[in-house]
Amino acid sequence: MMVFQETAMGHLDELYATALRYTKNEKDAEDLVQETFLKAYNNWDRFEQGTNCRAWLFTILTNTFINKYRRKKKEREILNADDLRPIEQYFFNREKTNFYDNPERETLHKAFSKDVKEALESLSEEFRMVVVLADLNDFSYKEIAHILDCPVGTVMSRLFRGRKMMRQALVDTAYERGIIRDREPFLYDDSNRTRRSVRKAKLKERRSDEKEVA
Repeated sequence: MMVFQETAMGHLDELYATALRYTKNEKDAEDLVQETFLKAYNNWDRFEQGTNCRAWLFTILTNTFINKYRRKKKEREILNADDLRPIEQYFFNREKTNFYDNPERETLHKAFSKDVKEALESLSEEFRMVVVLADLNDFSYKEIAHILDCPVGTVMSRLFRGRKMMRQALVDTAYERGIIRDREPFLYDDSNRTRRSVRKAKLKERRSDEKEVA
């Protein structure tokens, strides 16, 4: 019990914050975290000491949410305005626009955050979950693959496509509102390099699978 408390309970605040983003309801978030820790405690003997406990707990949290709490609300808000700043900064950095230096930046931020949330929630779940885990929780490709139980190459592909779809939607909105004057600088995202990375990851996985079969 002592080892569990020292190893797992340190992630309580982070898990609750993520649960709250998922459920947008304090009671559901509390229940989700409680169930997550109950499952973790009951399966503690299966956890390999010294490995990534954070990713293991997020796997339990995410799977519990997908299998149970997601069905409770077909329509839900995943993120609030403050959660969206990392995504906003990914798509529109300070060197490319004076968005954050505008005297009316708070009003613009609120309006733009709404657009970011709508763009994020317009993504299909397979893309949306990867974006949330990568850009809001800072998980690596490998960690996300473990959490979602899919290949690393699939994570990279979904993240690339999800970001691209969000980027296009946000750039169009910003252009229409006069926040930016030119779409082109914001649409460039090193696509060729990203595609090469995705292909490389998939090739590495295939070779690994072939070795296991052999």
